[in-house]
Amino acid sequence: MPSELQGKTIAFLCAPEGTEQVELTEPWKAVEHAGATPRLVSTQSGRLQAFDHLDKADTFPVDTTVDVSDHTEFDGLLLPGGVANPDFLRTQPKAVAFAKSFFDAGKPVAVICHGPWTLIEADVVRGRTMTSWPSLQTDLRNAGATWVDEEVEICEAGPNVLVSSRKPGDLKAFCQAAVEAFGR
Repeated sequence: MPSELQGKTIAFLCAPEGTEQVELTEPWKAVEHAGATPRLVSTQSGRLQAFDHLDKADTFPVDTTVDVSDHTEFDGLLLPGGVANPDFLRTQPKAVAFAKSFFDAGKPVAVICHGPWTLIEADVVRGRTMTSWPSLQTDLRNAGATWVDEEVEICEAGPNVLVSSRKPGDLKAFCQAAVEAFGR
């Protein structure tokens, strides 16, 4: 088993429901395979209901909540997409503050699909180059980011490394870039 992330813990921030399952499970496996410990962070304890687009998929146990955790427990942050997931998170001040704290601390963040909505709310995309699901490009531009239509974008023009991808079809490149960023 590769060990480039041995001893590191990566937070996966998700709403109680609405996370695109493959955007949670594939990066989770990549982080585990690289030797890190992934932990599921949410706004509520219990189980998270993931989705396969608009259909309910599997549930996953929440490891901790934003009420009792902070960035000091983690070496990086990953934000999966799904439309409902980041739309809910951006309305939760503690979830937004949790995400922002990784930028303030200079820790790597990886985000995919609709996930940037949470980062827009945290006001941490200004001056950054990012990609996302295409429908977010105006939101990102309005928040001060430069939007690009790329499989994966690695932006180092800020306090931390920010990895972003557009969609599930980009997961192979996204997972590789996220693991590399978390290993820095």
